[in-house]
Amino acid sequence: MTEEGQSYDVFAALADPTRRKLLEILTSGEQSVTRLAEHFPVSRPAISKHLNVLRQAGLVTETKSGRERLYQLRAEPLREVRDWLDYYERFWNEKIHNLKRLFEDPH
Repeated sequence: MTEEGQSYDVFAALADPTRRKLLEILTSGEQSVTRLAEHFPVSRPAISKHLNVLRQAGLVTETKSGRERLYQLRAEPLREVRDWLDYYERFWNEKIHNLKRLFEDPH
């Protein structure tokens, strides 16, 4: 991981499969680190580090409830990923359409 003060972009945060799985789990609602850690074969501190990366990327929020820290999905930053993917989807659709026209053209 990196220093505490460093922020992450959405793409860097999503690069790790554990973090993607954490986001998937959080779609069902707010959960504690302890509860999230139950889904993984790694330590609770390791999950906390992953959650910190997601928090710094703006993908989760953290609130304190007594001695627990609760995490909740914040999906808005995923729009950046969707917009990036939309561009490439349009790009490839156009390429496929042009290729199809090439094969269908009788000349």
